[in-house]
Parts: sequence; C-alpha cells; structure tokens
Amino acid sequence: MMQLIDLRGRELSDADLRAALPRPELDVTAALDGARALIDEVRAHGERALLAQAERFDGAAPPRVRAGADEIAAAVDGLDPQVRRALEEMIVRVRKGSEAQVPPPARTEVAPGAVIEQRWVPVDRVGLYVPGGKAVYPSSVVMNVVPAQVAGVQSIAIASPPQADHGGRIHPTILAAAGLLGVDEVYAMGGAGAIGALAHGVEGIGLEPVDVITGPGNVWVAAAKRAVQSVVGIDAEAGPTEVLIIADGAADVEYVAADLVGQAEHDELAGAVLVTDDADFAARVDAAVERRTAATKHAERARVSLRGEQSAIVLVDDLATACRVSNAYGPEHLEIQTRDDEATLAGITNAGAIFMGPHAPVPLGDYVAGSNHVLPTGGASSHSSGLGAYTFLRAQQLIRYDRDALAEVADLIRAIAADEDLPAHGESVDARFAAGE
Repeated sequence: MMQLIDLRGRELSDADLRAALPRPELDVTAALDGARALIDEVRAHGERALLAQAERFDGAAPPRVRAGADEIAAAVDGLDPQVRRALEEMIVRVRKGSEAQVPPPARTEVAPGAVIEQRWVPVDRVGLYVPGGKAVYPSSVVMNVVPAQVAGVQSIAIASPPQADHGGRIHPTILAAAGLLGVDEVYAMGGAGAIGALAHGVEGIGLEPVDVITGPGNVWVAAAKRAVQSVVGIDAEAGPTEVLIIADGAADVEYVAADLVGQAEHDELAGAVLVTDDADFAARVDAAVERRTAATKHAERARVSLRGEQSAIVLVDDLATACRVSNAYGPEHLEIQTRDDEATLAGITNAGAIFMGPHAPVPLGDYVAGSNHVLPTGGASSHSSGLGAYTFLRAQQLIRYDRDALAEVADLIRAIAADEDLPAHGESVDARFAAGE
C-alpha cells in the first residue's frame, strides 16, 4: 500500500506544499568529498586509476578503456534486429524533435546603421555519460548524442561503466547505439572517475577534455558533476527518476496504476506520485498498484519504491489544487489524465516533460516519442529545462555600428562613462572622432 497524504480542507502555502510532498533522501553534498577524491585519483594516475576504480566499483576492469572500432562494429553487427529497428526509429524521431530546438539567427536594427545580430554557436566538444547498474540504457545514448549532433557539435565522447558480465567491456547494446550514431570515441569508465576523466582529460588513452558533460547517473555522478562545474558546463545534477500523475475519476485506473509501477521499476529510490481529487479512485488505483507490482518482473524493486517515503497518493480538494501540488513538486515527468486535460494543463508551470491524456505514458517519452528523456529531477524543473539541442549551444551577440550610428550615441556613452568614473571608456569613443578622421 502506498502512503496516503491527505491535503483536503487545508489552506497551504507553496512552502507548506513543498514540505508536505514526498521526496527521496538524497544528499549530493555527502558524496562530494568522495567524488572529489576519485576525480583527483584520475587526474594524478590516469588510466591506472580508471582501471582500479573499475575493479573496485564495477567488479571488472576493461581490457582497454577506449573501445576499439572492431568492438563497436561487432556490437552493431550483433544487435538484435528488433532492437536495431527500434533504436533507428528513436534516432529519427529524436532528431526531428531536436531540430525544432535550434533557435534561428536574428538581426535587429536598433537605429540606422546600428545592428545587433544574435547567433547560436555549438560548443566544440562534449562528454556524454550513459549509466549502467540495474539496467542498460541504449536509449540514453540516443537522447544525449542526437541533440549534440543536431546542435553541430563536432567532437563527441561517450563514457559508460564497464560490465562484469561482459568481461569489463561496455555493454554491447550501448556500443551498438553509439555505432549507429557514428560515434567512435567510447570509454569503459563509470561514476565520479569517468566525470573527472571527461572534464580534465586522460593523456594516456587519448582522451581530450570536453567543454560540456551531460547525461544521468547516480549520486556519485551528480556529486562529480558539481565538483567539475567550474571547469566544464553540465546539464544538471540528476537524481532518482520520478513521475507525478494528475488524475480524476474519469481516468482509467489500470492505466494510472501501470504507469506508477512502470516508473517504480527503475530503482528503489524512484518516485511515483498520484495526485487526485477522488478518494474512491485513489483507493482503486492503490489496489491495482499492489496487484500489478506483485505480477511484474522487478516486483521487489518496484515495491520498495512504491512503499518508500518518496512515493505517495495525494488527495486534494480539486484539480486547481492538484496543479499547485504538481508545481510545488516540479516533477521530472508529469502525466495529465483528467476530464479536460487542456484545462488542467493551463494550471501547470513546472515540469520536465508533460504527457497528455490516456495514450501518452512516460515510456513513450523514454523511447520513441521524439522528445528527450534526460530531464530535471528533484524539483529542478522549477528552474531548469530538459536536455535538448540548446544545451550544446551558446548565444553570441554581434554588434555592428557604422560611424554615423556611433556618433549618434557618443555623448550618451561619455555621460555614463563619466558618471561611472571610467573616463577611458569615453576616450575610446573620442578616438574615433579625432580631428581629420
């Protein structure tokens, strides 16, 4: 049975709502010193440290840290045909979705002869982290690589933990996904050490430092991202995955229960939250969740998640309050299954991705919707976006003024420069209007 949080009949501020809602215990700060130590090992000892960390944390060291072209080609050749077809369709759809995220250049004439141009420039090199552990995520290869390629990034490196079941090599499906995308720089390294290696480079294996690191991972990966953030850009400090479903009595009990269980199978810390204004509907969903959990392959993992403090059924007075609850939670994935989904959507401001109606479950977005599944967690959707082509782009402004346009504002520049006691600023303008020029 999931915990029940009853907010009916209560006047709650936004702060009260945040305090009342379920969250996993995840302290990135507690892992920060350990992550820094692992990064320092890699900086000091390079490949030797990566191999030692692979033995320690992954149960096997790879024969070589960088996967060879032969390994990648063999992985592509050995890929199950149905999986290959699914990955190729995912690539096509995510590419289409990512292309819509590239802003067009813009030219603005603020006065005659005075022009500001806005352009978007990709970073030179990125490092993409693909987690291992309880599941294998070739989909994360696609979700990281495709938007980087669409943005125009020319140099891409992938890191993924070595797998003991594969002799310390990267899981072949991960390698195959990289091969399908034309990425040939793939490293068998995981955790904080991998993030450090991407940020600082490892000369012995030919790994050059990157400019941006993206991709989900565990608390050690999140802590390592924080540790290197002064050196490289990052997408986010990803935490456990989560779904919040807003549903009323018109929703299908089995659909909602299936979606809660589906999210819970990711990890024992995964969050699954239902917010509803119908107590009878809530009770029926809870019973369906129990039944479905018992029947699913990863029952124990899902049960721990669903009964944990990070998961709950939340009862509210109405759907307007449900929207307030959702905005306070700031879910990674938000599903809306109500009588009037568009009216409910109008009350939503914070969410990583929003799945509308009974036929858009979260797994659709995980794989072939065309959207990106690397999304802000832990409430970060209140201030951050999911991964997209824009993650790998930098905005630059070009300023073009002719002599007459500069002359028109010269006095204004001098006035502000004098007020700020920066006379050389004004003198740099005066130099352009010296006698005879």
